[in-house]
Amino acid sequence: MKLSRYKPAVSRNLLLFTAGILWTAVGLFLCLLAAHWLRTMVNRGTIYYALSGIVMAAGVYKFGFSTIARKNINRVCQYPDKVCFFAFQEWRSYLIISVMAPLGIFLRHSSLPRQYLAIIYITIGLALFLSSLHYYFRLSYLLRHQNPCQRV
Repeated sequence: MKLSRYKPAVSRNLLLFTAGILWTAVGLFLCLLAAHWLRTMVNRGTIYYALSGIVMAAGVYKFGFSTIARKNINRVCQYPDKVCFFAFQEWRSYLIISVMAPLGIFLRHSSLPRQYLAIIYITIGLALFLSSLHYYFRLSYLLRHQNPCQRV
C-alpha cells in the first residue's frame, strides 16, 4: 500500500499562505499578551519595557526570523506543485517549536515579573509578525505574475 496517497498535499501557494498565517497568529498572540501585562501595570516605566522589546525585535527580525522565513520560502518554492501540508517548516524547526512552546508556557507561569516577560514576548512576537510579511509578499508576487516560485 502506498502511504503517499494519505499525505495531506496542498499547493505551494497555500503552503506559503498557511505559513504566513501561523507566523502572524503566534506573533500577534505574544504581542497582545505582553501588551495586556504592560497595560495592567500602572507605572510610567511600562513604555520603556515596550520600547526595549521593540528594539530587540528589530535585531531578532533582521538577523534571525527574516532569514528563516526567506529560507522556508525558497525551499517551498523548489517543491513540486503539490506538497505535504506540513512542509512549510524544516523538520528541525518542528523540534525547536516543540521546545519553545512549553518554554513559553513555563515562563508565563513562572514567578518572573511580567514586565520582563513582556520584553521577551514583544521581542519574539514582533519579530515573528514582521517575518510573516515575507510570506505574504512572495505569495502576492506569485499571484500577480503567475510565475512558478522564482526567487526574488
